[in-house]
Amino acid sequence: MQLGKSIRLERIINRETKRCIIVPLDHGVTVGPIPGLVDSKKTVAEVAEGGADAVLMHKGLIRCCHRRSGRDVGLIVHLSAGTALSPHPNTKVLVASVREALRLGADAVSVHVNLGDEAESAMLADLGRIAREADDWGVPLLAMIYARGPHIKNPFDPDVIAHSARVATELGADLVKVPYCGDIDSFRHIVESCCIPLVIAGGEKMDSTRAFLQMAEDSIKAGGTGLSVGRNVFQHPRPRNLMRALSGIVHKGKSVDEALAEMGGARTGND
Repeated sequence: MQLGKSIRLERIINRETKRCIIVPLDHGVTVGPIPGLVDSKKTVAEVAEGGADAVLMHKGLIRCCHRRSGRDVGLIVHLSAGTALSPHPNTKVLVASVREALRLGADAVSVHVNLGDEAESAMLADLGRIAREADDWGVPLLAMIYARGPHIKNPFDPDVIAHSARVATELGADLVKVPYCGDIDSFRHIVESCCIPLVIAGGEKMDSTRAFLQMAEDSIKAGGTGLSVGRNVFQHPRPRNLMRALSGIVHKGKSVDEALAEMGGARTGND
């Protein structure tokens, strides 16, 4: 791996624990200014102070979120987009370049691919091209890979997730984001089949803080590198406290009970 890419990757993945917590804030393009993202600068401050390793956002949001004080946090610029208003909401197109991301101060870039969509071939072509450009510039690439299409019966099927992770690996990504399959043993097989760091998606907003923390702990037990979780963090009543709990699990090996105790247990209002 190039020296520049290695240095930048250490701004995303903790060099001591070899794990990471990424908070994606790219939802505004997909679904609009949902709760938790109306004041994105405040959200960045909350998750950064709570211990996030990196935030992920589109290029235009960076100007609204740059802080000149407080704890530093890694920056991943998302290069692909699509909206829920489209007749083809699972189709993603490139809206930025690696060069643009570097000019904005990015430590890494990310691309979203939905396998099984009618535009899969175009998204795979984009992933391959960005992987080449990112490597030329020494920039780590996070691939968000999901199985979403008319022939996908179960996007949480471990074999489907393993296939998705393998696509990212073989097309040149440095880090891959996939859904959690819900089972430690099955997820361990997915991790073992993927020779790049693997993080789990948070998915839809969960009703239980305990269940969310348990998913995080289980993924780490299975060998995962960490988390890339958005709504379950920035829509939580106390995102900074939740981030500290997640950091305890991911970076310090704490149990769910220990993490909840630090948050105040049931007093989170979301336990």
